[in-house]
Amino acid sequence: MRMRIWTAVFLLVLGAGATDRGVQAQDQSQAMSVGGMGSQTDMKAAKNPIPVGPLHITFGAKSAEWTPATLAALPHKTITVFNEHAKVKQTYTGVPLLDLLTPLGVPAKPHGKDFVLYLVAEGSDGYQVVYSVAEVDPDVQDSTVIVADTLDGKALADKGPLQLVATGQKRPARWVRNLVAVRVHAAE
Repeated sequence: MRMRIWTAVFLLVLGAGATDRGVQAQDQSQAMSVGGMGSQTDMKAAKNPIPVGPLHITFGAKSAEWTPATLAALPHKTITVFNEHAKVKQTYTGVPLLDLLTPLGVPAKPHGKDFVLYLVAEGSDGYQVVYSVAEVDPDVQDSTVIVADTLDGKALADKGPLQLVATGQKRPARWVRNLVAVRVHAAE
């Protein structure tokens, strides 16, 4: 059963990334995250700022919308991570993702059938990543996933106002800049 769930999630990710738009967005996103390398994509990003939008979170029929201003009123957590692309330690501050999911009905302490829940996080450029709900829950996983609004004490201006950042990852491949959507689903 568990293997079928992970296979379904893998196929979902594989299918989502197979479209031309998805592959192009992923390539663009990865190129832009290689800070200081002077790529053409970096130059384009500097000329064309990332469009700003609110963060929409959905779980079933429930949804919520967050802006940097509404997130600022919530309790924040600070994490320090090593960014393999930039080759530096960075300190992000933001709201734990689970704190934004539980008001919509996502269980704070999953058990049994709750482990089929997963989420798709998306940036404004179309870049998407998948996390199981257990991966964003400190009760299950020894890592922290936040919706960051500051980097090293400053607003995230060049990467959009909100960014999904996670500790415990060897490289920032599942960090999502200019985070605009998080959709929670149940694997079949």
